[in-house]
Amino acid sequence: MFDQVMSRIAGRFGRVEPRATARAYLLGLLSSVERKNCWQLAEQAGHTRPGPMQRLLRYARWDADAVRDDLRAYAAEHLGADGGVLVVDETGFLKKGRSSAGVQRQYTGTAGRIKNTQVGVFLALVTSRGRAWIDRRLYLPEHSWANDPERRTAAGIPETVQFATKPRLAAEMITAALYAGITASWVTGDEAYGQDLQLRAALEARGTGYVMAAACSMRVRINHGRTLVRADTVVGRLPTTAWQQHSAGNGAKGPRYYDWAWIQTGTDDHRHLLIRRNPSTGELAFYLCWSPTEVPLSELVRVAGVRWSVEECFQAAKGQVGLDHYQVRNWTAWHRHITLAMLALAFLTALAADGAPQQSADTHQPARSRDPITLTVPEIRRLLAAVFNPPAVPAARLLHWSNWRRRHQATARRSHYRRRTRWIVHETVLEY
Repeated sequence: MFDQVMSRIAGRFGRVEPRATARAYLLGLLSSVERKNCWQLAEQAGHTRPGPMQRLLRYARWDADAVRDDLRAYAAEHLGADGGVLVVDETGFLKKGRSSAGVQRQYTGTAGRIKNTQVGVFLALVTSRGRAWIDRRLYLPEHSWANDPERRTAAGIPETVQFATKPRLAAEMITAALYAGITASWVTGDEAYGQDLQLRAALEARGTGYVMAAACSMRVRINHGRTLVRADTVVGRLPTTAWQQHSAGNGAKGPRYYDWAWIQTGTDDHRHLLIRRNPSTGELAFYLCWSPTEVPLSELVRVAGVRWSVEECFQAAKGQVGLDHYQVRNWTAWHRHITLAMLALAFLTALAADGAPQQSADTHQPARSRDPITLTVPEIRRLLAAVFNPPAVPAARLLHWSNWRRRHQATARRSHYRRRTRWIVHETVLEY
């Protein structure tokens, strides 16, 4: 299956050298290397220096968007199933300095506060067979980056890339996925995307249903569109009989049961406000929903529950295939590393989906108490790391890489000291 993945993307590389390096890069992402940056991936691959890996990300001639298209088709083939949902979400990549493309001090859920961060907007395909990231966009802040020609040039940002809000980036990815033939009847996302009227209108125009999280202060129309009220005000008007208990999907400890209620917010049965209540704490969550046809409450609950699965998807991408382990600043290099990491995760997910036992619809045999669970993405990666693990590394190679790293660190230290000394001298002259 790994050879099939490589055969799918082989034509995207014009020369054999970057093609071979891409294969080694993907194997490194699937390995047990502690940090999946160019240095350690090169050492894992048996290279004498990280140059080939760095050229693959920065200078080699290949189109990361074309590989992304191959990844999207690959995920659709292996994960395709009825009831597919597209999930849009974002994640932060903590960075130091100000040279990495798109970096600035901004809020990120990764740290839970404002930090120096790059923010990527991602699109996932979630079905009953598994979930995988199928597209990505690096968010480019408007004032500090999009309108700064000097920083754009230094980071290699193409002239064709202009400022776009995160919901607009999400709309572009969703449109591209549906146009490419991804089978998904629903889209879901958090409040940052649910509050965007243009995104919701674009989905309705395409006939794609959505269940988008909304703030409690969101105003909705009730009584067939005649009254405009806050979402949290609606809760107090609901009778006890309006609440139903449904599972939002399985979590680590089993089914996640919540109390759910819905209220029509338009003149037909296609638009609703969905309300979730935690039966233990009473905490509320709200969702704006639209569907091209009438659907039951249980279907809206299912889609709302799917959104939380992308958190596990981010954890797998960062913990298993090094999504956030990169040490690059350039725009092109960022997209190339992220795309290859997404492809590695999709490969693991496809292995898990194809290896899962197929249960007949007529028989529902309970699992025996001693039966293991189905293969998971982390377990498959552990097995692959053992299979792909190179033979014992000679001591000479270990010493070679130790010397290389320490020489490189010494050069970086000298450069830093020289810059620091020039700055101190400059400040002293100004004071004098």
